[in-house]
Amino acid sequence: MKVIVLGSGKIGSIMAKDFAGSVEGAQMTLSDISEERARAAASSIEEANWTLIDTSDQAKLTETISGYDLVLGALPGDFGWVALKASVGAGVDMLDVAFTPEDPMELDGAAKEAGITIIPDCGVAPGLSNILVGYSAARLDRVDEAQIMVGGIPEELVPPLDYTITWSAEGLIDEYVREVSIIQDGKTVQVPALSGLEEIEFPGVGTLEAFYTDGLRSLAKTFPEVENMYEKTLRYPGHVEKVKLLRELGYFSDETLTVGGSEVSPRLVTARLLERSLWKPEIGDLLAMRIQILGEKKGKKTGYRHQILDRYDHETDVSAMARTTAYTASIVAGMLAKGTIDVKGVIPPEKLGMDTKFSETLISELKSRGVIIEETVL
Repeated sequence: MKVIVLGSGKIGSIMAKDFAGSVEGAQMTLSDISEERARAAASSIEEANWTLIDTSDQAKLTETISGYDLVLGALPGDFGWVALKASVGAGVDMLDVAFTPEDPMELDGAAKEAGITIIPDCGVAPGLSNILVGYSAARLDRVDEAQIMVGGIPEELVPPLDYTITWSAEGLIDEYVREVSIIQDGKTVQVPALSGLEEIEFPGVGTLEAFYTDGLRSLAKTFPEVENMYEKTLRYPGHVEKVKLLRELGYFSDETLTVGGSEVSPRLVTARLLERSLWKPEIGDLLAMRIQILGEKKGKKTGYRHQILDRYDHETDVSAMARTTAYTASIVAGMLAKGTIDVKGVIPPEKLGMDTKFSETLISELKSRGVIIEETVL
């Protein structure tokens, strides 16, 4: 099986390595706009190749991936849509972790017509979070409420934002600016990013603050009967106040400025500054996730809570964010490659999760990689 990975950064490189080690006969090609990143990622996998890609040229990208059997997408959200459309145009199955501003379900008809499977938003959140929602929902007669709280944070406070970069800086900024859809009293409403601030206690970490971010996506359509549903991101207390200041000053703006005679994007400059200042691989990270589903079974109120606290692996030098995101993607992509997943079209992760055998296999495979998911019946 010939597999191409689009994006060879912090997540794509780990996804590729895990996939290559778990799917027999996989011939891996690592791609990126940066030759340095593509070469480095390919060098860690036996007999892997590398190539350059340019997501600004959809026709060329379509031509490039048409020679493969499977596409693993790990591009920043702003470039993921081009890759999704290219996979449809090339008629190649794809699993993607990019959280695109566009709705991947718009490609469902075209994907079915092409006879391919696309699994979008299949990282940690969205992705694993959706799967666990689906897994819980499948065991209830009715779902009333779904709460998703998740965050990647450093193992220790790192001034000035008490945060370190472990994934795409552009994707991080998206979390702070993209308007959020939540379900409140049975209706879909829009709320600002960074709103809904509250403090929670997370075992093994302590006090964290939680705020709305736009991660529901397909969940709102898959479970239209739910009365209340939201996703919140977790950070150390005080983080939101500092990020709001940057946002209000225009550091996350797409509106270009003229500086020294050149057009400059404040958002892109900020992304590069965040990477330079907050990329601290010497400081381990952790991934905290709590998924809580409440509903009814056999006439009784009940539900499930799934909780994860994963930490940076010092032995393999893999971040908790990469472990939970890339391993989830790799395992699900492996099921797709082996034919375990054979439904055509765009398949939201939660629909896969509603198959209890699929979810239990994923949970078991993650456990074998040291990612432990604890379940509590409520």
